[in-house]
Amino acid sequence: MARESDRRAYVREQIEFIRRNNDEDVHEVIIKAGLPDSNDQQLVTTVAQALQRRSLSTSPRDVLPIRRELLEEASKRTAARGRRASAALKRSQLEDQSLAAQVARRTERPQALRNLREHNLNAMRPLMQSAVIQDSLATGSGRGRRPAAPQPRAFWTSGSFLVRMRDKELPKLIDADAAEGIEGVYLNRKLLVPPMVTPKQLPQSVEDNKVSAWGIRMIGALAVWGAFGCRGQGIKVGLLDTGVDAGHPDLAGKITAWAEFDAKGAQIVKSTPHDPDGHGTHCAGTIVGGNASGRWIGVAPEAEIAAALVISGAKGGTDAQVLAGIDWAIDQGVDVINMSLGGLIWGPDVPSTYTSAILNALRVGIPVVTAIGNEGSQTSGSPGNDLFAFAVGATDYRSWAAGFSGGRTQAIRKSPFFPVDTLPLVYSKPDISAPGVAVLSAAPNGEWRHLNGTSMAAPHVAGAVALLLSATDIKDTVKDHERAFVIQDLLTGSAEELGEAGQDHRFGFGRLDVLRAIGFAKDLGY
Repeated sequence: MARESDRRAYVREQIEFIRRNNDEDVHEVIIKAGLPDSNDQQLVTTVAQALQRRSLSTSPRDVLPIRRELLEEASKRTAARGRRASAALKRSQLEDQSLAAQVARRTERPQALRNLREHNLNAMRPLMQSAVIQDSLATGSGRGRRPAAPQPRAFWTSGSFLVRMRDKELPKLIDADAAEGIEGVYLNRKLLVPPMVTPKQLPQSVEDNKVSAWGIRMIGALAVWGAFGCRGQGIKVGLLDTGVDAGHPDLAGKITAWAEFDAKGAQIVKSTPHDPDGHGTHCAGTIVGGNASGRWIGVAPEAEIAAALVISGAKGGTDAQVLAGIDWAIDQGVDVINMSLGGLIWGPDVPSTYTSAILNALRVGIPVVTAIGNEGSQTSGSPGNDLFAFAVGATDYRSWAAGFSGGRTQAIRKSPFFPVDTLPLVYSKPDISAPGVAVLSAAPNGEWRHLNGTSMAAPHVAGAVALLLSATDIKDTVKDHERAFVIQDLLTGSAEELGEAGQDHRFGFGRLDVLRAIGFAKDLGY
């Protein structure tokens, strides 16, 4: 954990960056409050070390999770037999390069979702009620004094809140009494709807897939349905996107929860499912779509979706909208979150706007699947490039990397969130790749379209998580704080290796193969 003087210096740099690069008199900023507690620090350190270890892996199989019985043994800390077994278990974990093995070494008791929410909200409260924040809220309302302390819009999973501050007031955050509780200050960035490009001419190999979209067959989803009789039943996928056409014949009855958020992260009351752009509908179709067109388009057609509109048309979206969507999705009890969105980040350094939100999703067993971005090699977007995000690149029907697919080496050089001895933290993205070229899926008004993009690749992975959970006992038998890591290890460890040996910037650890993932899960006792 950074010293107080280091934290203030870090926040000062962020504020100076905002003022130097923006000419506005008033800035809408997201303030990350409350430094990580010891549980956060232990998990962050564990995962950081695990990622550094796995960067030396030369095969996806190196990162498969440890056997289920070893994972369970890690929780036995009182029985004499458990103590005797711990030495062998520790040796196994130290030699293992999977995230699950390293996370199993943690000793703190996992928090229930309700307790985690209350803890984060309580950690934010002193800063939200501080004089500098209250003055900004009063000024922003156009009133000099208010009878009761106003509350900024808070996002519990990220431990952050949104506030409008005058440019000259931003430096006051550094010297305020509550400044030691500030972890970061970030602009509420505007996010654009990812471009949707339809290929002018479909390759014959794509057209020849008459039973399903080519990607569904390529990743082994059709084979999973036949081999295991599982199609995602009982699994809920959170989709944060441009909305969804819930009346589409391939999606009818599958959108079981809905929300819409404005640019400040406030939920819009009485909103009903809609999709002004079509992007979200296409992603939803790849996750749970049926075969109303005569071809199967969804990886897990019996799963359900909790959809939130967090980005829309010419208005775009904001980080606050997405953070609010993550809060909502976790509260809906989803099993995985898909975010085919983001904003380009220049250079290797990664902002930590989303780090706590994604970390807390992982702590309650929810992988966060993200698109890495469409700006090509040696680029990436946030939140896809976040350390904890499960980032996805795009491949075509030949298993070639799409030219537009992003990926690069990322670095976290300064951050009060990460222990000093883990910095600089260098890691690679994406984690995995999936079909993202000429992908057939649903479009609004009962239509279908072929689209290109890492936005189309990510839903294949989210759907694969639904298949994996419906075909195994992972959801019922693996502890919440270990589940997401087991899922990610199984999907990356079973990938079809392409490109360089080990993880690379084009394919991650390789192309998704959900049939192989379930086979390994069964073999390892899950």
